[in-house]
Amino acid sequence: MPVFGTSILSFIPTWTPEGGQYAIKKTAKYGFDMLEILLPTSMNFDSKLVKKQLDSAGITARCTLNLPAHCHVPFYPEKASEIIKKAINKVAEMKGDFLGGVLHSAIGTFTGNPCSNDEKLIIQHVFSEVAAYAKERNITLGIEPINRYESYVFTAADEVLEMIENCSVTNLGLHLDTFHMNIEETDFYSPVIRAGSNLKHLHITESDRGMTGEGNVHWDDLFKALAEINYQGPLVLENFSSEITELIGPTSLWRPSKYNSEDLAKDSLLFMKKMVEKWYNNSNTTN
Repeated sequence: MPVFGTSILSFIPTWTPEGGQYAIKKTAKYGFDMLEILLPTSMNFDSKLVKKQLDSAGITARCTLNLPAHCHVPFYPEKASEIIKKAINKVAEMKGDFLGGVLHSAIGTFTGNPCSNDEKLIIQHVFSEVAAYAKERNITLGIEPINRYESYVFTAADEVLEMIENCSVTNLGLHLDTFHMNIEETDFYSPVIRAGSNLKHLHITESDRGMTGEGNVHWDDLFKALAEINYQGPLVLENFSSEITELIGPTSLWRPSKYNSEDLAKDSLLFMKKMVEKWYNNSNTTN
């Protein structure tokens, strides 16, 4: 069965030692198996202490990274490579095996044009380099395509999968997010099937960032596909509440949220478990 996780963003706007400990405790209390830690770009993160806190709480963790503007891969490949390697080192210190997130570009950085062939070659070179670095530490990288309003580099699953094929490495994978899929993919079934074993991480997010099951995401199609490829990786809740005021601007929560963060976390976890039970135990799917 997949692993049920949530993001630190369910509890805190960004990582701090105090906030991180709070998120770890809440993640365990609400019944999740794992916590996704969005690493601070400063890399001010005591990975060994955090590993002890996770072990004490009885949960696991995965790390993600969203590149800052000064590390936008097509513009600053050396800086991008440097920060990704630093993040890989943090994962290694936690004895982890995965780093995901928006590793291909800085959110909100645009040229006004589609990603050019020259830019794609730069991106491919960077990922070939950092993937080799990660492989030495037994770490897989998951690349998350995001919607057209946040990036022009990778906005759909096919683009990431094509780049993975061109890199010819074994530890690059796809990190999908249902919020972005709702904007950029034609359906929720086909991208998962195409990805197959290349799907390494999945953000579970409703179309309006609210309660799962109350928006436009076609959850049955998604979970049917996950069951067919026998996906065993994390299902990571990533919805937001305006109750956490620091997230209002970054996540464009211009209307007050219907639910507080605790209700979003608890009820969305129940929703994920029901969908897994429904489709993974369905005799009509191929496991």
